[in-house]
Amino acid sequence: MDVSVFGIGYVGLVQAATLADVGHRVVCVDIDERKIQQLQRGVPPIQEPGLPELLEDNLRDGRLAFSTQARDAIIHGQVIFIAVGTPPDEDGSADLSQVLAVTREIARHMEEDRTLVIKSTVPVGTASQVAATAREELGRQDKNHLRVRVVSNPEFLKEGNAVNDCTRPDRIIIGTDDDEARAQLAEIYAPFCRNHDKLIFMDNRSAELTKYAANAMLATRISLMNELANLAEQLGADIEAVRKGIGSDPRIGYHFIYPGCGFGGSCFPKDLRALLHTAASNGQPLRLLQSVQEVNEQQRQVLFRKLKQHYPDGLAGKSIAIWGLAFKPNTDDMREAPSRDLMEALWREGATVRAFDPEAMSECRRIYGYRDDLVLCATRDDTLQNADALVICTEWKAFRVVDFELLASKLRDRLIIDGRNLYNPVQVAAAGLHYLGIGLPHVPPYQIQAGAQ
Repeated sequence: MDVSVFGIGYVGLVQAATLADVGHRVVCVDIDERKIQQLQRGVPPIQEPGLPELLEDNLRDGRLAFSTQARDAIIHGQVIFIAVGTPPDEDGSADLSQVLAVTREIARHMEEDRTLVIKSTVPVGTASQVAATAREELGRQDKNHLRVRVVSNPEFLKEGNAVNDCTRPDRIIIGTDDDEARAQLAEIYAPFCRNHDKLIFMDNRSAELTKYAANAMLATRISLMNELANLAEQLGADIEAVRKGIGSDPRIGYHFIYPGCGFGGSCFPKDLRALLHTAASNGQPLRLLQSVQEVNEQQRQVLFRKLKQHYPDGLAGKSIAIWGLAFKPNTDDMREAPSRDLMEALWREGATVRAFDPEAMSECRRIYGYRDDLVLCATRDDTLQNADALVICTEWKAFRVVDFELLASKLRDRLIIDGRNLYNPVQVAAAGLHYLGIGLPHVPPYQIQAGAQ
């Protein structure tokens, strides 16, 4: 099929590459000329496993093209995906200006009927707004004989696993009441449904709400587990044991019940705020989700609170090593990452940060620039040079196996604060280190050595 994609951000680029890889002819449009030139060379602007290979293969075979020319893409695509940004406004609502601007552009240049597929995360009712905007623009262009079909097709991609999520989806949600649009989307996604039909058809509004409901449910699990972890610390319980105990219940399972330093990224915080705004605007406040948001905001400060408690005389002049800057592994995305809350709080206290991340170093430099209290190190071990303490913000595999005796010899205050519970507290304490996890009982340093003597 001939497909066009407007907006070559995270969602649009991965979706375009995977559609091209199964044989569709895909043209991608973005207003960022530098990004388009970079993609035409096969260089992705984001870090995502498997994406560079997809770009190289499909550019070479002519199934994937990148352009800044909107009209050419509109003429090309029988089906046009809209994957532009919907950033939050100050009140938490989603800004639909880019979605509606693209809709008007498509209506302005289309010469035949088109199906618009909304891939961006948008509030309930957006499909109706897009349809009305398209009809209005078609009327201005004296094209009332043309028809626009609008489909809601929310994405469910996990950063760091987005290519796999596209090629092996759990489900594909399609919101439309139009039979022709149903047939077109079924054809587009047929290669991804070879083992069994993963298409779930519903109306537009239900599809739009499904996206927010899914993220709200997952965010709720995370915040609930973080509250239980904080309680476990007060009670002297081990949240990791609790996690295994409840995760073994098939009604609960192990997904999204890992305690940590709060959720971040481009989806959960933004989508939660947008859903809360929609609910409040319709006179139906969501008190449970309001608490989920509040718990997460507090949890994002947990690493700094632990540092403050350990240093009652203040953090001024301290040098803190940080492992992990991205909000999760296998991505360079630092949007609303807990590392940012920690670094900014440390700087306000007069501390210096020595940081390392396998992928997000350039992103960190882009956000914060060059400053005397930020040292971006070439390796994880370089961060330990003259550091007083180590804080782990992201659970990269590169951080899972360490020499604790080396850490004890390098860290001046022999302190590790682990926001992802990567290590065994007893093993760390045996090396003479203070180890503070999330929801874990504190094991004093030297406990095993003292017992052995």
